[in-house]
Amino acid sequence: MTDEDMIKGTQKKLAVLIDADNTQPSIIEGLLAEVAKYGIASVKRIYGDWTGPQLKGWKETLLEFSIVPIQQFGYTVRKNSTDSSMIIDAMDLLYTEKLDGFCLVSSDSDFTRLASRIREEGLLVLGFGELKTPRPFVVACDKFIYTEILREDSTETIHKNLGSRNLKQDTKLVSLLRTAVEDSADDSGWAYLGNVGQNIAKKSPEFDSRNYGYKKLGELMDATDLFEKDERVQNNSPGKLLYFRDKRKKK
Repeated sequence: MTDEDMIKGTQKKLAVLIDADNTQPSIIEGLLAEVAKYGIASVKRIYGDWTGPQLKGWKETLLEFSIVPIQQFGYTVRKNSTDSSMIIDAMDLLYTEKLDGFCLVSSDSDFTRLASRIREEGLLVLGFGELKTPRPFVVACDKFIYTEILREDSTETIHKNLGSRNLKQDTKLVSLLRTAVEDSADDSGWAYLGNVGQNIAKKSPEFDSRNYGYKKLGELMDATDLFEKDERVQNNSPGKLLYFRDKRKKK
């Protein structure tokens, strides 16, 4: 949910569609908590063949979180018919419900075109999947979140807290952060953290500071030791605004 939405007192209405064949029940609490940051989960559905034993671990989870199971029989051996059912349902919702966005939960590349099609209609698309998710599906979403960081035992994130030296050796991360700061900076080189985050999201939908062991982007940028930080107080603002500048700009 954006600051503008909060000011207007409105929240986005989202449809959460889960591919049970490619998702573990252990992420559901973290998943719905993450969805709540962006809006209200007006629709919560999960797709799979519930006649078989492979999805029995979902039963209690569905009841606890009021997720509606959608039955899809496996008509052919080794052929996943769940994807087709979920895609058809998503298109029906797209044209019959007044939604602001979709949360597609799967690690399957078959949903790449669906994500693109929903975005073409101007709606928000949040993707959730494991690290193995093919990149075409990842970049087809406005934001993609790796589910490894949503598990109940996610104290061990994808990466441990790394020292600044190791973070500096991640050339992709360094380039992404420096470019985002530069593109968001004023004439003096200072960039507001909020603008930096928006810039990164446009370039890399899968980026998340939690992937590196840090809860917030500002904490990650601090840990790299590549940037100066300035905390500023604005009139009528209860908190401080964070600004960062590339240390190479320092005179």
